[in-house]
Amino acid sequence: MDIKQLKTFICVAETGSLSAASDRLRLAQPALSRQIKLLEHKSGAQLFHRSVKGMALTESGEKLLSRVSGIIRQLEQAVDEVRSSAESITGNVAIGLMPSINSVLAVRLIEKVKNELPHVTLRIVEGYSGHLIEWLHRGDLDISFLYGPTHDLHLRCKELLYEDIALISAPGTMQDLGKEIKLNDIAHLPIVLPSRPHGIRLLVDNAISKAGVKLNVAISGDAFEVLKSLVKTGNYHAFIPLSAINEDLSEGTLEARTFISPRIKRQLILAMAPDRKNTRAARSALQIITNEIENMVEEGIWKAEINSS
Repeated sequence: MDIKQLKTFICVAETGSLSAASDRLRLAQPALSRQIKLLEHKSGAQLFHRSVKGMALTESGEKLLSRVSGIIRQLEQAVDEVRSSAESITGNVAIGLMPSINSVLAVRLIEKVKNELPHVTLRIVEGYSGHLIEWLHRGDLDISFLYGPTHDLHLRCKELLYEDIALISAPGTMQDLGKEIKLNDIAHLPIVLPSRPHGIRLLVDNAISKAGVKLNVAISGDAFEVLKSLVKTGNYHAFIPLSAINEDLSEGTLEARTFISPRIKRQLILAMAPDRKNTRAARSALQIITNEIENMVEEGIWKAEINSS
């Protein structure tokens, strides 16, 4: 099967239109359309639904993308790795971030990699844990942040830190409580929580089970910014990692209270596929990530405990 056709197929799938793919690949749209039609002929299946709104993958297209995107990416990385062995470090590195990590780390990470690895292209991919694990195994990601513990993930993992999950409220709505609270103190409050199996939801469910407390979960939702917006109305409260709301806390638009007995903490790890070696570019990016996180914790920007093991 023609690799050029597969790369065109992946690009159209990612961009959602021939015009956008044409701009990215710097090829004329008729040539791209011809390659897609040839690939559809070879595969014996329609790969895209075509409309005035763009190109959307069919079920067959989704199936093909899941099988070839990682393989094509690894072939491209093999060429980059050979080039890097003789020259400065070059290549592409894809890093997966959960929404709550993206808000605190992505900009710093992009700037740091740009300064220290000018010939490396960094791609930040946001997603929830289940999708990130799938993309790691598929080869679409080189490295991904995930929640620990590590023993059930079947991935190569590097443990990073532990941080508190706090109760987040609008300013002035909890004046009768101090900065450290127990789950019993908030059993009556309307809470917004991510749905299962979101990592924070699992941590909260485990904590309330141990404490024998039943929470008033008024709304379930996975969109991080929506959760924050609901809290800012003053009508709801949420469980969010402290690092994800640094800016809101400093601006006074939100306030936080940490839990005691039990503390609610999440472990943050970096994960890589178990069956692939990191490229030079990925190894260098991995070192920058760990150094940057250690610096942020030391400076108090990221309130967490570095894993000592």
